[in-house]
Amino acid sequence: MDRRRFFASALGGAAALAAVRCSHTGPATTRDPRVTLVRDPAAVSAGQADPGRTGALLERLIREHFNSADPVAVFRSLFSPRDRVGIKINGLSGRRLSTHVELARAVADLLVQAGVPAQNILIWDRMNADLRSAGYTLRPWGEAVACAGCDALGYGGDLVVHRSIGSLFSRAVTDLCTAQINLPVLKDHGIVGVTLGMKNFFGAIHNPNKYHPDRGDPYVADLYSHPDIGGKVRLTIVDALEIQPEGGPPYQPRWCRDFGGLMASTDPVALDRLGWKLIEEQRFAEGLPTLAEAGREPTYIRTAAALGLGENDMSRIVFHEA
Repeated sequence: MDRRRFFASALGGAAALAAVRCSHTGPATTRDPRVTLVRDPAAVSAGQADPGRTGALLERLIREHFNSADPVAVFRSLFSPRDRVGIKINGLSGRRLSTHVELARAVADLLVQAGVPAQNILIWDRMNADLRSAGYTLRPWGEAVACAGCDALGYGGDLVVHRSIGSLFSRAVTDLCTAQINLPVLKDHGIVGVTLGMKNFFGAIHNPNKYHPDRGDPYVADLYSHPDIGGKVRLTIVDALEIQPEGGPPYQPRWCRDFGGLMASTDPVALDRLGWKLIEEQRFAEGLPTLAEAGREPTYIRTAAALGLGENDMSRIVFHEA
């Protein structure tokens, strides 16, 4: 794609955005330590997601989690027509074990039905190449629905220093979007233990490789605590259509399993804690050691709870499987 088209349209969008900049200085939603899982084994087969069943599963997830008969009304309560909504996917692992295109499209469709203009929606990840390899079609910002990597959208010119983090932030999180929907994938990570909701925003900075030592602790939590990161996330939906309890983050055929699931929460810590638990259960079923025994327990989740980002105590997390 023509980088000049991206930057020209992005600059125009930034000027129009001035009147609707997000006023949040902390987490964008009230933390509710509920996590909901819905499953449909027929929604995916050998990595191929069924669009109709995936869309229906998403709507069932929203109905169950928010106790509402109308998923569109739920999205209307979370997002304004004046919002510019980023959909942060994870495209690191190609067509298998990345956020399924069918799920991202279904989320975008719900946003449009809720009144968010299609040209105000951006599906994004760190690199155009990752988006392409995951099956996404690139479209410049300002077109409906845009899809672009941070390498095309650009990074802010000033280094952001926040707690242990010193990085350039993608314009997808600074000035192009007022709100985010986070669509991570449920999988193991060979360094930090698990890569779920909070770590998905390593794709928003120019130097994520710098923040993997010590199992990503405290870096994952510190990054998510920034107002332009976790402060703009209104909802996290975990793509668990396929899960991988070992060998991540890249796709490993030996360990990837069809699961047919989606999970949701507005509490990023509770969601990651439940995802960690599911990974441990799958590891046990496969005869694998615990993540602690493997030397990569995801302690950053506890650190995030200590920062007040959400609930880590399993006795206080309300898990609902429908």
